[in-house]
Formats: sequence, structure tokens, C-alpha cells
Amino acid sequence: MGSLFAELARQAPANARREIDAYARDVPEFAAVERDTRARAEALDYAVWFRRRTIELSPQNGVLTDGDLDYIASMGELRANAGMSLASRQQVLSIHTELMLREIDEATRARSAGSLDELMRVMGWFAPQGERGIDAYCRGFVTVLRRRMPFAAQAALLAKALLSDDPMAKELARVVDVELADTYAVVVIRVPDRPGDDRDLDDVVEALVRAHRTPAFWNADHTGRGGELIALLPDGPHLPDVAGDFAASLGHPCAAGTATGPRTDLADALDRARRISRTAPLHRAPARVRPRSLADVFVELAVADAPFTDAWLKGIARELAPGPDLLLTLDAYYHCDMNRALTATALNVHPRTLDYRLRRVRDLTGLDPASTRGVRILSTVVTRSLSGAWR
Repeated sequence: MGSLFAELARQAPANARREIDAYARDVPEFAAVERDTRARAEALDYAVWFRRRTIELSPQNGVLTDGDLDYIASMGELRANAGMSLASRQQVLSIHTELMLREIDEATRARSAGSLDELMRVMGWFAPQGERGIDAYCRGFVTVLRRRMPFAAQAALLAKALLSDDPMAKELARVVDVELADTYAVVVIRVPDRPGDDRDLDDVVEALVRAHRTPAFWNADHTGRGGELIALLPDGPHLPDVAGDFAASLGHPCAAGTATGPRTDLADALDRARRISRTAPLHRAPARVRPRSLADVFVELAVADAPFTDAWLKGIARELAPGPDLLLTLDAYYHCDMNRALTATALNVHPRTLDYRLRRVRDLTGLDPASTRGVRILSTVVTRSLSGAWR
């Protein structure tokens, strides 16, 4: 055995102890291992074993056997049974990888006679076999989740794993029985001041997830009264009406925003969808609660970041206050592409009543709702007002 491998073998027990100490220090949920002699011994045995298997297999570029992978999976099961969260599991994997690479570097420096060939062999082995080991560990972890967690909770974990580009998403997708897509539409459905209790909401989310086989979860706001439903839909020409179905089940005003992104970078898509949902108008009617895209509200997004412009538009909204339902009339008018007959039908009023209201808007604001200037200003006033931004 070459000098690099000999040094790694000599340091394996000490390096394994350093790894367990790092877990206990940096991962709060792992600290319980320190209080359980048997659990610490099992973790230490595993850490030593993995290092020795690395030394045995890497010189000839051998692969981890099925038995090896089953042992690694059993450690994932052990940690999940102990109640370790996904976040802590990811910390453990990150610490393990970092320490293994550091150990290889330290051994190389300690044994300057070690050849470049030895270093290349161990590094070349570690990358692909380390990935297989991580997959096995995740498989074991997920096996426990499948037994212990309800379906909606599994779908929530999948959604969060996708949003953080967690490698466990592959295993969670098998648990939930969905096929991962290359590109997703992230939909954020905003619900301010939600009525009812959490049990009602749990039932709604459970039914929605089961009906659409959609990774989704409820994210409560700091008040506990409102929040947002975050759903991930494989991007395509025909997306399921998750927003409409959720609004119909909840029976409360909602607003929805959506943005697309590759599976490897969904955090950015979530941020954009969230900002769009906060700008989109709130509607009670499920048919009106459709996910707005950037193209729908790009003007309102810009206005929200320009306080002086927003204040000016808010002033125009106040000018409309004396009129009879003028904001809702304008909302219907623009929603119907300024078609008088369709707008009157949508409002359930006579066309002459609609004409009176539109004249009233012009009298109060000096803006003709059908003019280019009127459309630009008044449609933005309507959306900002109905979004709840000016409450």
C-alpha cells in the first residue's frame, strides 16, 4: 500500500472521532448522540468503517458493494428514527464530505513521498462512490419517512427538497410516486387573514396534494393568521388549476403568483413567484384566482419599489372612493378587455349603468378609462388596491 493510503489508514480512528465530535458540536440534533453511549459507538464504528473501505477500494478503483450500500442506508434509517430533520441531515452530509477531503489533504502533506498518482486515485474514487453513498444514506432516511409521515407531509418535504436543490429529492419523489421534471412552475398562493384553524387547512392541503400529486406545503406568516401555499408544478402548456381549487376549498380571498425555473435553481423562482403573489389582486371567486406571471404585474412590481409613485396612485384610488363600486367596476372592465357587454354581464348590471360608472370615473379623476393614459394608470390603481397593499 502506498504512503498516502498508509497514512489514511493510520489516522482513520482519530479522524472518525473528529467527525463525530464535529457533528455533536455543529448539529444540535446530533448532540443527543453524545448522551447515548451505544448510539455514539455505532456512529463511531460507521465513521471508521467508511474510511477503511475508502482505503481498501480506492487503490484499484473498486466500487461499493450492495452490502456496503445497505449498511450506509441503515445509518440513514438510524438517524431518521432518532428524529433528525432534513436540514440536520444535510449538515451531517456536508460535514462528512468536508472532513474527508480535509483528511486526504492532510495525509498528502504528512507523507510528502506520496505520489500524485495515489492522490488522483483516491480523489477519483471519492467523487462517484461518495455520491453513491449519499444516495444510499438518503434512501435509508426516506424509508423511515415513508413509514412515519402522512402523504401531505411527504409531499411538503419533497417541495422543500426541490426548492433547496437537496439530493434527497430523488428519493422523496419515489416515496410520493411522482416523476421529477427538468423545469418547474413555482406557484405561490397568498392568503391574508385566513379564517378557521390549522386542522381545516391541513385537510384542504391534503386533498389538494392528493388530487394533483403536487409537491406543496403551507407556509404560515409571522402572525399565524395568514400565509401562503407553495406548490411546484412540472412546467408545461397545461398546468392544473391548483390556485382555483385551493381558493374554492378555502373560501377566502387569495392571490397567486408564478415563476418558472430549472430544477437546480428553484429558490430564485420561488422568490419571484412570492413577489408576484404579493402584487397580484386578491379575489374570492375561484375562477379569478389564477397565478399571475411577471408579464401580468411587471408595472405593479416596479411601482411597489417606487414609494412616491405608489403614493400618487393611492391618491387616485382615494378620488374613486365616492363612486359606487368604481374599483370593482374597473377591475371587471379591464378583465373583460374593455368589452362593454361582457363587463355588464360580469357585473350583473345594465350596460347604461356601466356607462354611468365609467363616466363617473372620468369625472372624479380626469382619466378616461378607455384611453391609453387611462388604461396605464387606472389598471395599475386597480391591481395595487385589490392586492391589499394600501390597507
